[in-house]
Amino acid sequence: MIVASLGFTQSDFRVFEIEGFSARMEQIGARIRPRLTRLGAELAPELARKLHMEFFPHVAKHMRRTVNPPAETWAAWGPSPKGYKRYGYLSLCISRLGIHARVVVKAEADNRAEMARRIAAQSATLAKAMRGTKIARYDRWDFVAMPEEIGADQGFFAAMSEALAKKTGAIDAGFGWPVREALRIDRAEVIDAFGELEPVYRILRSVA
Repeated sequence: MIVASLGFTQSDFRVFEIEGFSARMEQIGARIRPRLTRLGAELAPELARKLHMEFFPHVAKHMRRTVNPPAETWAAWGPSPKGYKRYGYLSLCISRLGIHARVVVKAEADNRAEMARRIAAQSATLAKAMRGTKIARYDRWDFVAMPEEIGADQGFFAAMSEALAKKTGAIDAGFGWPVREALRIDRAEVIDAFGELEPVYRILRSVA
């Protein structure tokens, strides 16, 4: 039987504060990645039922040295079993600040210009579908504090389209739960959050 809890503990969030690249990477690999792998597989059918489309789970692979140690890691769900970064995707992220449910398009994604065009063309429809829901932009998140949530109005989606249309453009937006709330959050709340992001994701998916 699958329990409702995401299963993260206070010590899991503290992993992201460990000094030193190797030590932090070791604990991310040992503590966080296995749980995200399990959640990725278990939540994929729940997302499929909620959003009425097929999802393939993936997990970030922080296994090579970068300039800065990772400040977060994530599970991702997209339309292909071969990978997710070439598409718009849904992502459940964990950082030292909490849990985050987001819709993402990376700069390396295919067809970004068309995604941007469709978001711009449907900005009024998206704003109506979101019903004033407050959402955060993670595009330039500094990992110092939770990003500010703002109303998802027509201007919000116009700005999202502009960001995505840039030469190295990307979008990353969604909802976050600070650690205190993240410790209590259940899977139904996460699935509901992705349900709120469905109108945006469905547009991205239509271009895949």
